[in-house]
Amino acid sequence: MRRVVCAVSGGVDSSVAPLLLKRKGYQVMGVFMKNWDSVDEHGICTNDRDHDDAYRVCQKLDIPFHQVSYVKEYWHDVFSYLLNEYEKGWTPNPDIICNKYIKFNYFIRYALDKLGADAVATGHYARTSQEDEEVFQQQQVERSKGLFRNRFEVRNAVKLLQAADTFKDQTFFLSQISQDALRRTIFPLGGLTKDFVKKMAAEAGLQHVLTKKESMGICFIGKRKFENFILEYLEPRPGKFISIEDGRVMGSHRGWFLFTLGQKARIGGAQETWYVVDKDIASGTVFVAPSLHHPALYRELLRTDRVHWIAEEPPAELVREKMMACSFQFQHQMPLEPCMLTLNQDGTVWVTLEKPMRAMTQGQFAVFYKGGECLGSGKIVRLGPSLYTLQQGQKREHPAGPASSSESSA
Repeated sequence: MRRVVCAVSGGVDSSVAPLLLKRKGYQVMGVFMKNWDSVDEHGICTNDRDHDDAYRVCQKLDIPFHQVSYVKEYWHDVFSYLLNEYEKGWTPNPDIICNKYIKFNYFIRYALDKLGADAVATGHYARTSQEDEEVFQQQQVERSKGLFRNRFEVRNAVKLLQAADTFKDQTFFLSQISQDALRRTIFPLGGLTKDFVKKMAAEAGLQHVLTKKESMGICFIGKRKFENFILEYLEPRPGKFISIEDGRVMGSHRGWFLFTLGQKARIGGAQETWYVVDKDIASGTVFVAPSLHHPALYRELLRTDRVHWIAEEPPAELVREKMMACSFQFQHQMPLEPCMLTLNQDGTVWVTLEKPMRAMTQGQFAVFYKGGECLGSGKIVRLGPSLYTLQQGQKREHPAGPASSSESSA
């Protein structure tokens, strides 16, 4: 009998996943990962309740329950990374990093080496290009550590495909996981809708997970304000809010790392709503503008760090042509936007968008798609000029010309 170790978190998705696996006749085991020490959080974190809910699910399904702690690993690989990114003035995505280093690294090794799993499973809404039986036949292979994988080294590479429920699709969060991890993973919910999953949970008597709210945001912050939480770990760095249009000082803040591009700037005494459009870390200045869709928030060019390609590294078309059309998103559930990738020799890419996008931010991940396949992702490390900067340049070139306003809309 095939043994499948399934991650259980106490939520409805990770409760229905082992149910489906058991119905297929597999020997299923549930593993709850403790990634954050709730003792430090004065009972605010829901970790203990999640543990109890996951345990009850495994009891109900009559499968073994295990708990494993990755508190130290999470602190080192995810949380320390998060703080470093914020200190740089960037906006990190801890979910993508957690999947890369914790769930699809430490957890998979634990399942295969300690629990004797033939495959692992999670409750993510995603699919792969292989059937279950192909997963069971996979063997762990040591990969080369070069800049790119030898394209002959991975025969029949496994592709990461979008879920049938395109709104719930979670391949965005899986865009940095390794080919080896993907080869050993089953996603039981990949072909289902969220409504159907809830219906299955109800029919299986798992009401206690149905009533829980879906986890949104950063899990370890809980119900606290982000500003209060992050200032427990980073020293305040006071600075000024400055209008990007006329250089007026609009107010003061406690640290540039408390803000991301596009969000409201909480400026005391301001009558109108201002939005963060840029940051100067050297001076501690946070630049603001008085409208939600100010041109200072829109850009059409970015550069990533070295892209992590999931199946082909890099895609053959990109290697051959040095350019490739595809789609991308930098936030989960945002519409996929057409773009053109240009490959650099160091494995980074320039991303040129078909139309300018609002509030792209350094530290976020640009996740690439083509034909229903998630190709991989790269962290945004450089942004092209904003439309506002380009407009100001045109005005300097044509100070008296009325044409500059129409050109700026191009």
